[in-house]
Amino acid sequence: MSEEKHAPKKQRETDIVSEKRTVLYEVVRILGHIVFHTLMPVRFHNRELVRKQELPYLLISNHQHALDPVILAMMVPHEQMYFLGKKELGGNKFLKWAMDHLHCILVDRHNMDMDALRACMKVIRLKKGLIIFPEGTRHHEGQMEHIENGTSMIALRGKCPVIPVYLDRKLAFFRRTNVYVGEPIPCDDLLAEGINAATCEKMNDRIRETFRTMIRETDEAKQEARGKKS
Repeated sequence: MSEEKHAPKKQRETDIVSEKRTVLYEVVRILGHIVFHTLMPVRFHNRELVRKQELPYLLISNHQHALDPVILAMMVPHEQMYFLGKKELGGNKFLKWAMDHLHCILVDRHNMDMDALRACMKVIRLKKGLIIFPEGTRHHEGQMEHIENGTSMIALRGKCPVIPVYLDRKLAFFRRTNVYVGEPIPCDDLLAEGINAATCEKMNDRIRETFRTMIRETDEAKQEARGKKS
């Protein structure tokens, strides 16, 4: 009888979720700390709103630059953070290896990706932090209007604090990017109604309104500061 050949087992997204931080993750985080204090300066506002939260929690943010996940991971340097990224980022074996070792959970943005959802729930069970960009890709308009399916499902099923983070501009050389942290978005009343399409859409609305308010308040504060200088 000839020996039966078995196809290699497909790696599941849950397989990359572990207790330990990888060497590549630490190296990138340290390099980010250097870059964001020199070439691409970043200033954090209200960072204590994250630091006072116990893990697990979700950080949700607008997305304008490929290095945005590094900014958010640097904001909580002593914690292990995972982030959701579009599956296209793992387009070949090397990129897939790099994304896995950067704690990136690759997700099919336009479909209900159950493997990615299970990986997110594993992150929460292990009491780690999860970074989500609800728009699903980079946008430069500032407003968070389009939210991909699954964002609110993860937020509600996670049953942990959902902390909004607003980046006021795209990272650029020698121009400061301000990172504003907001109060956790309340969702206990939605959980009481049950997790379904209606409550997920209500959560989407809360995410949109939260970022509209943060953008408006940030712009008003900048205008007031300019007025005092003039």
